[in-house]
Amino acid sequence: MKAIRVHETGDVSKLVYEDAPMPEPKEGEVRVKVEAAGLNFIDTYQRMGWYPLSTPFTLGLEAGGVVDAVGAGVTEFKPGDRVGYCMHQGAYAEYATVPARMVVPVPEGVSTEQAAAVLLQGMTAHYLTNSTYPLNEGDIALVHAAAGGTGALVVQMAKLRGAHVIGTVGTDEKAAVAKAAGADDVIVYTKQDFEAEVKRITDGKLCHVVYESVGKAT
Repeated sequence: MKAIRVHETGDVSKLVYEDAPMPEPKEGEVRVKVEAAGLNFIDTYQRMGWYPLSTPFTLGLEAGGVVDAVGAGVTEFKPGDRVGYCMHQGAYAEYATVPARMVVPVPEGVSTEQAAAVLLQGMTAHYLTNSTYPLNEGDIALVHAAAGGTGALVVQMAKLRGAHVIGTVGTDEKAAVAKAAGADDVIVYTKQDFEAEVKRITDGKLCHVVYESVGKAT
């Protein structure tokens, strides 16, 4: 099979498209024929060596595809099932073996491409809105980077929980994305003072929670 692997960390020139051994599912694992792999910033960190891994390694932490084979003891999945997974190394390949406990079925109406794109960011957004701070009806939530992958999902999930969502973005184009995701108010922080705008929008009440994933300016 083919895979995108890293033998030496560094820039994108270190990505090698090459033949790799076909993985065999061990006990409790499934083998997935990968149809789409998700791209995440953590992939670049691994490639650069900032998150060290033993070389050579195959990039990719999430994917969607079809179960191709199952290992001993696996009863919840069978060959032909459409599935997705995340947080397991090796998605940039034609086939990947994954513990069955980390695999989820992909429902009808959702493509494997969509599953590959949403799992890692979606789980993050769900945890933030349902566990880190469980949003309540009427809460005011400030979401920085509201047009990003995780940010846009936080906006949508916050709206599903009944919150009033204020999003911040850097451009007018991103403002349109945040609005389309459901943000009630959008602040373009390169043009507006977001602190003053939040006070104005909330009549000085401020927010119940702030989701801040940006850090310092870069």
